[in-house]
Amino acid sequence: MTERKAYAAAGVDIAARSKFAASLPGILAQARRPEVLSDAGPFSGLFRMGGKYTDPVLSASADGIGTKVKLLAAANRLDLCGPDILGHSVNDIMACGAEPIFFLDYIAGNGLTTEQKQTIVEGVARACAEQNCALLGGETADMPDVYAVGDFDLAGFIVGVVEREKIIDGSKVAEGDVLIGIPSSGLHTNGFVLARKVLNICDGEPLDETLRRLDERPSVLAGRSVGECLLETHRPYYQMVAPVLDRVHGIAHITGGGYVENVPRILPKHLTAVFDTKSWPVLPIFTLIQQRGEISSEEMYEVFNMGIGLTLMVSPEDAESVLAAIPEALRIGEIRSDTGRRVELRGL
Repeated sequence: MTERKAYAAAGVDIAARSKFAASLPGILAQARRPEVLSDAGPFSGLFRMGGKYTDPVLSASADGIGTKVKLLAAANRLDLCGPDILGHSVNDIMACGAEPIFFLDYIAGNGLTTEQKQTIVEGVARACAEQNCALLGGETADMPDVYAVGDFDLAGFIVGVVEREKIIDGSKVAEGDVLIGIPSSGLHTNGFVLARKVLNICDGEPLDETLRRLDERPSVLAGRSVGECLLETHRPYYQMVAPVLDRVHGIAHITGGGYVENVPRILPKHLTAVFDTKSWPVLPIFTLIQQRGEISSEEMYEVFNMGIGLTLMVSPEDAESVLAAIPEALRIGEIRSDTGRRVELRGL
């Protein structure tokens, strides 16, 4: 008993940790697939590939949701952490055509209660279940002296599978291909360092002032609050795009680095992606950030998704069928021969 009390006094409560661990089998059970061979508890998760694939290739990715966790904690919406990290992760692996099959989460922090940890993991489980992605396990680390009391970080690790012959690697992208964009819900999980700074939110002010600023309703947001717009979760696109993957030459997930960093990752070296920025509506939250921060349009498109979360590159012959299959998708540009820049943003 003495050892436990000393450890708790140092910042790690073994009894609370055990209580949290005991709740995990029920939480993980919400997000299972038939291929899962292990429950919560063992040192690793087990997932059976089975025989339904001819030449399966695994796709894996690790990411986090950055400083958005500060807003989610301040607004007491830890339940949204899961949809954010899962949405981001699903989109990253689907960029090569992979179906998400299992996910693991990592929570590190200081002072999170058992209930708060459960809320985060339950949010992850629900998001996984909606994408038919198993929550195979994870880790929760109490790290006093590394994190301030109440602070935490959330990371996710996702694995997907794609038949080798169906991998989307950009090699088929050609001059004349059409750029098709699928709208985002907001900032998703990127650019929050800049957004928080220019909006003066979670920037060292007291909690009651943070909440007041999140509840502000500037006219540009057309009746919505700043908090409602900032906390919109990261959309996962796999389910809506899966039916047309056989017609897609390239996929760019518009995350940190905006268009100028993400689109070239899938482009052959001799080609340029030319975007017509007037072809889709910029979400009001981006207008507010740009106005408050006096930020140039060029920098906005280098930091934020500006209303498009995913870009598909398809042949002109397939463009109409893809647009018909994804009703909210928009034609937003085309692929041209090298102009000296990998990405051109026209209409700024």
